Amino acid sequence: MEQRVQSKRIQTSILNALEKKALVWMAERMPKWVTSDMLTVLGIFGSVVIAVGYWLSGRDINWLWLASGGFLINWLGDSLDGTLARVRNTQRPVYGFFLDHNVDCINETIMFLGAGLSPLLNFSVAMTVLVAYLLISVYVYINAHLKNEFKLTYAGLGPTEFRVIVVIINTLFIYIAPLREYSREVVMLGNPVTFHILDYIALGIALVILIFYIWSMVASAREFSKLDPPKKF
Repeated sequence: MEQRVQSKRIQTSILNALEKKALVWMAERMPKWVTSDMLTVLGIFGSVVIAVGYWLSGRDINWLWLASGGFLINWLGDSLDGTLARVRNTQRPVYGFFLDHNVDCINETIMFLGAGLSPLLNFSVAMTVLVAYLLISVYVYINAHLKNEFKLTYAGLGPTEFRVIVVIINTLFIYIAPLREYSREVVMLGNPVTFHILDYIALGIALVILIFYIWSMVASAREFSKLDPPKKF
């Protein structure tokens, strides 16, 4: 198989420098029997914990602590698997690219399904955010293939920052009753739909992602058009 050139990772998020030091520190001290694949599975397990925590929050809001703990587990597995391979110089560019990005999509799907099954977030809204996430993911993966650039950060925010933001939101919902108790019925396509505070937050996030997606796609399309101009007959 032809050797694949690894895409340049563009990571300029707020927590990047601190996170990188922490991940390298942990990777250097990780037992030899721990492999990158094991950490990838740990990341998937974390996403399942997140989904279960959100689902159970309908019984007791304190189950959101479980969801927040799941974000920590997911971060550990998802972020440390690649770092461990780089520290040990055991990178597998083709296998790693294939597995990492497929698992990312699986993880996000599990998380949003769980959030949509909670009483805090309308299922349709959760699926809207998931679609927005998958769209920007496809854009990033295409650019990684065409430009050898893997952009992980937008507006100073990356996956880790979003995890921190969601954990903060979870904590606020646990301690501030009016946030989780607020609801308003709106009519969409002739059908009444109950919206909660988290629905508005999620729709705002989806809108921001879609704006970044459209803006980035148009900019990249212009760039690629110049690199690959129309053929003249």
